[in-house]
Amino acid sequence: MKASLLLITALALSAAIALWGILDPQGLGAGAAAIVGAQFDSRGWFIMLTASGLLFAAIFLAFSPLGSIRLGPEGSKPEFSTPSWIAMLFAAGMGVGLLFYGAAEPLTHFGALSAHFTPPRAAGLALFVTYLNWGFHAWAIYGMVGLVIAYFGFRHGRPLLLSAPVRQSFGDASWVRAMGWVFDLLAIVAIAVGLAGSLAMGVFQVQAGLAGMLGVPPSAAMTGGVFAAMCIGFAIPLRLDLGDGMARLSNIAMAIAIGLMLYLLVVGPTSYLMNGIVTGFGRYAAHALPAGFATAEFFEDDVIAWFQGWTLNYMIWWLAWSPFVGVFIARISRGRTIREFLGGVILAPTLFSVIWFGVFGGLGFFDALRVEGVLAAVNMQSLDATTFALLERFPLAGLTTGATIVAAFLFVVTSVVSAGFVLAMFATGGDKNPPVRLRLTWGAVLAALGLAMVLVGDVELVRAVIALSAIVFIFIVPILVLCLFRSLLRENDG
Repeated sequence: MKASLLLITALALSAAIALWGILDPQGLGAGAAAIVGAQFDSRGWFIMLTASGLLFAAIFLAFSPLGSIRLGPEGSKPEFSTPSWIAMLFAAGMGVGLLFYGAAEPLTHFGALSAHFTPPRAAGLALFVTYLNWGFHAWAIYGMVGLVIAYFGFRHGRPLLLSAPVRQSFGDASWVRAMGWVFDLLAIVAIAVGLAGSLAMGVFQVQAGLAGMLGVPPSAAMTGGVFAAMCIGFAIPLRLDLGDGMARLSNIAMAIAIGLMLYLLVVGPTSYLMNGIVTGFGRYAAHALPAGFATAEFFEDDVIAWFQGWTLNYMIWWLAWSPFVGVFIARISRGRTIREFLGGVILAPTLFSVIWFGVFGGLGFFDALRVEGVLAAVNMQSLDATTFALLERFPLAGLTTGATIVAAFLFVVTSVVSAGFVLAMFATGGDKNPPVRLRLTWGAVLAALGLAMVLVGDVELVRAVIALSAIVFIFIVPILVLCLFRSLLRENDG
């Protein structure tokens, strides 16, 4: 009955948001932007404090004796190989965002910072801010939420739900059950809205690539065709077993992305790019921890707006995705130690992001500083088209553009498949293999929400809607982490 009530309430809320977005997309986007802006003004400091606190908690656990505790019974073995495991968590966590923002974000930061610094200095800082937004803090949010769920699920036999840590730690009183129920409900809504935003951005990017390849302007018909193809694409693997569907699609998408990155590194100005990657990583490694406490409070209004629109928005974005990615990576991480889990979840994707943005962002800076700055001009007009404009500057542009479209398509499909699976798990009270019909139901809900986001049209407004769905998690996630430490210390003492 509880799971049924949760399912009905979650479906009703998700459907209401989807209906609002379909009937009044601009109203949804503008309303979300106004609320989120007010929250950033009043609670920006707490958002950064939460993200940094999660990173410090992860570092402590990884290097403490608690890191040797296994996520499951002693002697249990991982279900998936390490390469497939990393590919699956990475594809679910950030895949299409890397393709969308690879060159666009560093160039956007470069444009904002050029008003305050010399161009070379602005480029270095732009790359640093991009690393800050996509690196250790992002994956610490994912990692700690995933660790909480995996620990209570596999170590204590609890369902893979956000309510499980609370009920394990505080008992089965009515107020505890009510709190857990609210946590699960908010997680479902945040997952649904966050993934819908990702679906919309995937549609925008694939459409931009197709329009460039065909030599025609984007149109409503093309948008509808791309959206329909993506819906068909994720409906099929939603019917399959998680391992069969996700592992295969994730590995293909990651192989394409890695191949594209290596190709650009080789055919591009390799020495220039490698110098930028090495220097950028050194700067990031040296300053990542203190930068996590920055709020831009004492700068001009344009700098504060830029900081809120990017770094604060990203931290909330990762919190929005944390129930989904956390539950999903928990589901595929049984048998690993806490140290192995955190190392794989935080280090591997961060290092890949450093190289990825170093290559794509470096090519954007090379164009801005040493060539004619065409990419920066394209980026100002359309973030969707930046990656494809970059690819056109190198040989085999048709092939690389096609590969990027395929990778973006697969990343969106794997994300929606993962989300449909996790949402069905929540709605069934933590069933690790939820019914196919329920997975498809949530796939349909995600499609409706995705359509609403596509109709909103503006990437910044889409990001605001995602942020609005996750604001509350800056209060929920610290409670979950406290439950984890309380249980770990009890186990260690015992």
